[in-house]
Amino acid sequence: MASTVLNAPNCVRTINGLDCGSYVGLKPSPNSNFLCVRTPANVRSPRLFVVRASDERDAHMKKLGRSDAECEAAVVAGNVPEAPPVPPKPAAPAGTPVAPLLPLSRRPRRNRRSPALRASFQETSLSPSNFVYPLFIHEGEEDTPIGAMPGCYRLGWRHGLLEEVSKARDVGVNSVVLFPKVPDALKSPTGDEAYNDNGLVPRTIRLLKDKYPDLVIYTDVALDPYSSDGHDGIVREDGVIMNDETVHQLCKQAVSQARAGADVVSPSDMMDGRVGAIRRALDAEGFHHVSIMSYTAKYASSFYGPFREALDSNPRFGDKKTYQMNPANYREALIETREDEDEGADILLVKPGLPYLDIIRLLRNNSPLPIAAYQVSGEYSMIKAGGVLKMIDEEKVMMESLMCLRRAGADIILTYFALQAARCLCGEKR
Repeated sequence: MASTVLNAPNCVRTINGLDCGSYVGLKPSPNSNFLCVRTPANVRSPRLFVVRASDERDAHMKKLGRSDAECEAAVVAGNVPEAPPVPPKPAAPAGTPVAPLLPLSRRPRRNRRSPALRASFQETSLSPSNFVYPLFIHEGEEDTPIGAMPGCYRLGWRHGLLEEVSKARDVGVNSVVLFPKVPDALKSPTGDEAYNDNGLVPRTIRLLKDKYPDLVIYTDVALDPYSSDGHDGIVREDGVIMNDETVHQLCKQAVSQARAGADVVSPSDMMDGRVGAIRRALDAEGFHHVSIMSYTAKYASSFYGPFREALDSNPRFGDKKTYQMNPANYREALIETREDEDEGADILLVKPGLPYLDIIRLLRNNSPLPIAAYQVSGEYSMIKAGGVLKMIDEEKVMMESLMCLRRAGADIILTYFALQAARCLCGEKR
């Protein structure tokens, strides 16, 4: 077997009198099995540079093609190799019209004709590291299925959650976002349970960080899981959502989550000015390292239904149109983007995802910040239902939808498909 031993000094300048500049040359030694470096006599070399070429028993090797000399001789003699035979043209189906070739200077299909070429020119990639896995948690020990979201569960915060996170990490998903199912007894008009340092979310964060210190934990900053009214803010007696008073509560909630170990706090409430207020509150408490992912363009969408069932957080009256964005609006997203950038957001999120690809692209083209997209519960459940009814190929539609979000400009995707999609990307079938 061939082997190499190398320990030549850097000061070698000549080989047998030949000035080789920066080159190190090799010259056969008397033993034909070795190649040696010859260094000048005045150069002290601690060890010989030896390249073992082969053993005698390996000398016989099969000749592959012509040597350089043979090729040159053939060219001089005019013996040009014959062109390979042209394969027969596959037969067209009967009835195919005879048509002249179109005078096209460019045929884009040429770059699509094989899997290898398509892979070479693929512009968008998708990997498990692009996913943030939304997980529902509750105070109980058992994992309870969510009827409107097949395959999703309210996880017991001590056992089921750890198992699910372990599965996700095994296939490269190392980011999660937590959503709590809060008992009705702990809900109130002002949502004070949201900033209880011993509440469900802070306890869960501490547990996860103790088990998986490198896990990236996103948290939801909003009052609706804790509000007896089911709204994202404090509700006045006339039904108005109070903005500034709500922001005061959100700041305390974000600080509580950061204190527990959250890496990224994510205000989803859509109150005006909350990003700047939360940034100041975090910095005042020494949490300069904690990031803010703002729900910048969160629309008053009908795609949230299954999520609200999972958390029992439907508004007790009215809707959320006075603070969430109008689905008909496009330019308004730029206003929200400018505000969040100025207030110190680190990541901008668009929600929902697939129906709002134009908004994702708008933010991508107008902001240097990372862009997140939330593939929401309604999107997830529609794909799942179509798969169950055999109306679509669930796996292919799932992967295509995620690729579309990436193509539109999303750097990360919050998706309930995170584990399933990561397994597909890793070649697992479960």
